[in-house]
Amino acid sequence: MSKPQSKTQKKIDNHVRQALTSACEQFLEDIPGFQWLTHQANYTNFPASLLVTCVFDSRDNQQSADIDVIVRLIQSKLLKIGVKFKSPRQQIIFDCEESCSTEDDGDWNRRLGRRDKRSVASNRPL
Repeated sequence: MSKPQSKTQKKIDNHVRQALTSACEQFLEDIPGFQWLTHQANYTNFPASLLVTCVFDSRDNQQSADIDVIVRLIQSKLLKIGVKFKSPRQQIIFDCEESCSTEDDGDWNRRLGRRDKRSVASNRPL
């Protein structure tokens, strides 16, 4: 995913960061095991390329989280700044520190770099 280059792209990225920070702060208070979130985007194809990754401390907490609450709050925060997901269920993905530690030796840069094709449905039990 590319970094924002133009002044407009940087402004959009800053607004997205602020909206997601607000959501993250609420998740930290309300959702057991929630740790942090991050976003990635290719600004030549925004907002279709926007990916938000929500990270939990463990697989158990990740699997027991209420996805609908998380998705709705992220969507709400982004809509306030004029950003609408094309496919929220594919653009908001979930992961955990436990999985990163065992599968990628804790290397989040490597892990996030190869996650752009994953969706919520593929990493959640049915």
